[in-house]
Amino acid sequence: MRHNKVGSVMTTDVVRAEYGTPFKEVARLLETHRVSGLPVVDEDDRVIGVLSETDLMMRQATACEPYEPKHRTRLAELTPGARRRAAKGRARTAGQLMTAPPVTVHADDSIVQAARTMAQKHVERLPVLDEEDRLVGIVTRRDLLQVFLRADQEIREEVIGEVLVRALWLAPRSVEVAVTEGVVTLTGHMERKSETEIAVSMTRRIDGVVDVVDKLTYRLDDARLRAGEQGRAMHGVADDRLRRM
Repeated sequence: MRHNKVGSVMTTDVVRAEYGTPFKEVARLLETHRVSGLPVVDEDDRVIGVLSETDLMMRQATACEPYEPKHRTRLAELTPGARRRAAKGRARTAGQLMTAPPVTVHADDSIVQAARTMAQKHVERLPVLDEEDRLVGIVTRRDLLQVFLRADQEIREEVIGEVLVRALWLAPRSVEVAVTEGVVTLTGHMERKSETEIAVSMTRRIDGVVDVVDKLTYRLDDARLRAGEQGRAMHGVADDRLRRM
């Protein structure tokens, strides 16, 4: 199965900062380029951290007001999280302000992998690295959503070509494939139940598929066949198909 790669949807013109970039310059970069976050890189263009508008706001929120009396140290202020917030409150550069280690992806990772990483790590953007772990782009949630803009006809052709013909060795018209707004409907009669399950499962994994409506029927329920019997049965199906070619 083919999945679109992160490199196909990422932005290559990346706004970035270095460890020593001053706080105000970071704010100017975010405002000028209308982005809400950016990666921080070292001299070899390797990503060492990321920072966002939230980090800048934390810097401002934790800064003391003029003539504000110092509060007594509380137990809550001794936690690791409190210490990190306090450090960001004193930050003067991107390196002091950034969150590290960064969450990143590689250009040849699939869009599915990138989306899963974003969801698990609760981030809105991911720096994209090449095979040498150097920054080559950035991908956002909006970029990943482009996969759902694929045309219905394009999705239909991939279901027929990749699932029916290439994976299941079926004739292109043996199963009717209809796609409407990303929802794929599979209609037809197949030899075995396991084949219908494979068809539905593989179709769900195609980029841009929103859902699959299963209207497939089958002649033989092979779910309870022993592994050896199932292997011989599938071998027989392949032989039958070869004889019909």
